[in-house]
Amino acid sequence: MQYGVVTWKMDGMGTISLEEPKISTIISSKEFEIKMETGATYYGSFLASTEKRKVILFVGGEKILVDVDEIVEVYPIRKNFFMRTSGNFSLGANFSKASNVATVAFSGNFTYRKRKSHLDLIWDSNNTYQGDSLSASKSDISIGWEQALRKGWYSNVTVGANQNLELGTELRYTMNLAGIRDLIYNDWNRLYLGMGLNLSKEKSFNSDDVTNDVAGLILIKWKVYKLTNPKLWVDADITYLPYFTDPGRNRVSFNLNPQVSIFSNNLKVGMSFYYTYDSKPTTETAENDDYGLNLQLTYYYH
Repeated sequence: MQYGVVTWKMDGMGTISLEEPKISTIISSKEFEIKMETGATYYGSFLASTEKRKVILFVGGEKILVDVDEIVEVYPIRKNFFMRTSGNFSLGANFSKASNVATVAFSGNFTYRKRKSHLDLIWDSNNTYQGDSLSASKSDISIGWEQALRKGWYSNVTVGANQNLELGTELRYTMNLAGIRDLIYNDWNRLYLGMGLNLSKEKSFNSDDVTNDVAGLILIKWKVYKLTNPKLWVDADITYLPYFTDPGRNRVSFNLNPQVSIFSNNLKVGMSFYYTYDSKPTTETAENDDYGLNLQLTYYYH
C-alpha cells in the first residue's frame, strides 16, 4: 500500500489495485513493514477484524487493533533480492526542424528496501543538441542510504555527482549528511523536511582549479496522490544550500513532476520541470540560473 492504493500481484490473475477507502479489512500471514499516520512503524502480519474498516496487526505475539485509514504504507518483507527492489524509468524527447534543436531527457530511480532502511539510486540527464553538437547538458546521479529512527525521524547519507554546462559546472562531487522529519504523512500525501550539511568538490570549465566547500542543507519534499480518474501523482522538492566556506554564495534547485496514469498505475505520462540557481558560479561567464521542461513517459515496476 502506498499513497492510498493497495496493490496485489498474483499468478494467474495478475495485478489488482484498489483505493484504500474500498478496503474493509486485510488478512495475510506474511510479514510486512507497516507505517502508520502517526509515524509509528510495525513489523508483523494482518488478522481480520469483525469491526468495519478496522484490521488487527499481529506484531511480536501482540494484537493491535487499528483503523484501515491510519495505515499509510505497507511493504512485504521478502528474502529475494529482486523482490526487495522497486523503481521507475522515464524517457522524454522533443525536436524542432526549424531550429534543428533536439532535447533528450532520461531519468529514473532504483530502491532497495531492508527492515528500517532503504538504498536509493537516482539519475537524471537532460541533453540539448543543435545539429550534431551538444549545446547544453544537465546531468545528476546520486546514491543514498536512509535509516528509520523514531517518531517519524530518519537519517540520510547521500553521495553524488552532477554537471551543468549552463551554470559553468564541469563536474561537482557532493556528500549530504541530513536528518529528515515527516511533517505530514497520510493516505494521499507526504510532506517532509530535511536539514544537514553539504560537502562538495567542484571543477569549473574555465579553470583547472578545484574548490572544496561546506554548505548548509535545507530540503523540502512533497509527494501527492489524488484519488481521481485519471489518477494524479505530483512529486515536488526544493533544496537550498547557503555556503559557509564562500559567504554570500547560495544555490537553489527546484523540481516538479506531475503525472497521470494511463492504462494502469505502472505506466504514467507527465511533465518534468527543473530550475537551478547559483548566486556565484565558479565559471565567471556562466549564467546564474538554468531551467527546463520535458514531456515524459514513465514506467514503474514493483
